[in-house]
Amino acid sequence: MRDPRQIIVRPIITEKTTARQMEHNQYAFEVLSDANKHEIKHAVEQMFNVHVTQVRTAHLRGKWRRRGQSVGKRPNWKKALVTLAEGETIEVFEGL
Repeated sequence: MRDPRQIIVRPIITEKTTARQMEHNQYAFEVLSDANKHEIKHAVEQMFNVHVTQVRTAHLRGKWRRRGQSVGKRPNWKKALVTLAEGETIEVFEGL
């Protein structure tokens, strides 16, 4: 198993993820592209001391961006939606 701090790249905080957090107790993270669901579950449980009931993942394509005449592409990335056990929260997300 890899170090949990390597697997989770950053939390994703948007209006949509905040609504999912309130309604379904789901939290969104950007994770390494080659991380599997077992590694993601283990990393979240170790880093935040919570119990994970479900992990859903999605591979997302990077967007094409232009600046003047030069064209570039942002890298592809992986998103993980993590559902926590009833009554548990991650304190980092609270109060944002």
